[in-house]
Amino acid sequence: MDFDALFNAELDTLRTEGNYRVFAELERHRGAFPRAVNHGCPEKSDVTVWCSNDYLCMGQHADVLDAMHAAIDRAGAGAGGTRNISGTHHTHVALERELADLHGKEAALLFTSGYVSNWASLSTLGARLPNAVILSDSLNHASMIEGIRHAKCARRIWKHNDVEDLRRHLAELPEGATPIVAFESVYSMDGDIAPIKEICDVADEFGAMTYIDEVHAVGMYGPRGGGVAEREGLMDRITLIEGTLGKAFGVMGGYITGSSALCDFIRSFASGFIFTTALPPAVAAGALASIRHLKASEFERRRQQRQVANLRAGLDAVGIPHLPNPSHIVPVMVKDPVKCKMISDILLDQHGIYVQPINYPTVPKGTERLRFTPGPMHSDQDIDHLVFALGELWRHCALARAVA
Repeated sequence: MDFDALFNAELDTLRTEGNYRVFAELERHRGAFPRAVNHGCPEKSDVTVWCSNDYLCMGQHADVLDAMHAAIDRAGAGAGGTRNISGTHHTHVALERELADLHGKEAALLFTSGYVSNWASLSTLGARLPNAVILSDSLNHASMIEGIRHAKCARRIWKHNDVEDLRRHLAELPEGATPIVAFESVYSMDGDIAPIKEICDVADEFGAMTYIDEVHAVGMYGPRGGGVAEREGLMDRITLIEGTLGKAFGVMGGYITGSSALCDFIRSFASGFIFTTALPPAVAAGALASIRHLKASEFERRRQQRQVANLRAGLDAVGIPHLPNPSHIVPVMVKDPVKCKMISDILLDQHGIYVQPINYPTVPKGTERLRFTPGPMHSDQDIDHLVFALGELWRHCALARAVA
């Protein structure tokens, strides 16, 4: 059998539909982000990155870089093993304590990524708690969905951010069920924010565990960067807070925080933790420095929020449609996969602007978009240049303008 022919047939279908993904080969400029070099063209060119998840540019911050260099000089490159077998370094323990403090919890547990922390934690809770039923928001991230699938426990999907639908599902559970309500704070594609208090109220009414994914919120919201739950004074009402070190904190890795018993339970039973090599000490040191900085500094958050508002105002001025939301994510709606990819290519090739097209299956067909994430280091001139380029392309592609 010609397996390559089977593979290529599926890939050709993606290309025809406009959903084939092409990676931009970038090299970030140390100390100058969002500037980067695009190596994926015949001649290298400078670009401005507009879709990074390094939301606050902490991946370029001097404190983070200095901490990572010092850790390499002190401890070497890798962790040397799993956390259980020689891989637990002093910096891992210090970082877990810092994360627990950030979220007002007794303990924290590190993972190699936010994807793994969701997958491992939800699959372990669902598989090992008696009569577990996971109630999942319909727009939860793929990592949460995979964890729930792997748990092989009962599950229910409730309408996105619909507290009354959640209540209905909880009320229908059989006696003796152990309900786990799983949701996100900031949803990364639409940028909307969950009604956390109302979800907690309903969960408390039915004695349910609450599991919140704050990966797009940690570092970004709250007086110390603890996320939306911190901003709204609700961290104590959440059983498990999951987050990432790879977005606003600027490095990589994932984590959970909660009670000592909860974190020890996941540590002891989650295969995604037990059998994975630990994060390099230098990465943990960088994350530790980033968290400590953002606990004390409001500059990055305030500057980033200012530039989000400026971009939205610029888009409104020229009629570029974008989803309204209260977060830092600015989805510009194209609603056509081919045109979405074409606009992205032209922005990169002709205007030095890099934004990745977001197509199916990441978002439903017919909702294709360009997802902009303004950062504190984007200048007002960067915003003006982006708005001008989008205005020209909207005219070129005969796309509908938003009505003021």
